[in-house]
Amino acid sequence: MDLILFLIILIFSVVIHEVSHGVVAEKFGDPTARLAGRLTLNPIPHIDLFGSVLLPVIMYLSFGFVFGAAKPVPVNYLNLRNPKRDMALVALAGPISNFILGLGCAVPLKFNLISLQSPGGEFLLQVVLLNFILAIFNIIPIPPLDGSKILASLLSDRLLPGFLAVERYGFLLILLFLFLGLFEIILFPILNALLQIFVGTSFF
Repeated sequence: MDLILFLIILIFSVVIHEVSHGVVAEKFGDPTARLAGRLTLNPIPHIDLFGSVLLPVIMYLSFGFVFGAAKPVPVNYLNLRNPKRDMALVALAGPISNFILGLGCAVPLKFNLISLQSPGGEFLLQVVLLNFILAIFNIIPIPPLDGSKILASLLSDRLLPGFLAVERYGFLLILLFLFLGLFEIILFPILNALLQIFVGTSFF
């Protein structure tokens, strides 16, 4: 039941993440996500069999926490009014949406409006955890994570093609980092700091 609940929260959170990318992209001139029918909170168009179902189960069984992803929202960066700058803003929209969602659920816990020991408090804490993890993980600058697009927007035109070429190996790099435990080294200290600040507790 815990895994099912985590999956439900995860799917909702990654849908918010992807829709945020599409909304910001349209604001800066690219309607691709809307034309593809992806500016919807209906999870079905966003679900990816591996990222939304198999990967979370593997992560839960292997590491004890749930992580996954939705099918990426299509963005045509050539449609953006200022491609390099707007690429970073579109990329930031996803992690920021998860941080805001996590923060919104943390407020009642921080101010003891809902007890952490109650069923409602446990549910809110799961939402906070998953969304903070999504925000932190996606900001890491490994292609195709959002952080890589933010970094790409800061690189010179000379360095950009070489960096973008790494994207073809991005999935393998992510798996390598996961199984070497490098993400935990990065993610857990930041996650604990955020939980201490915004919830008043630590988790790891």
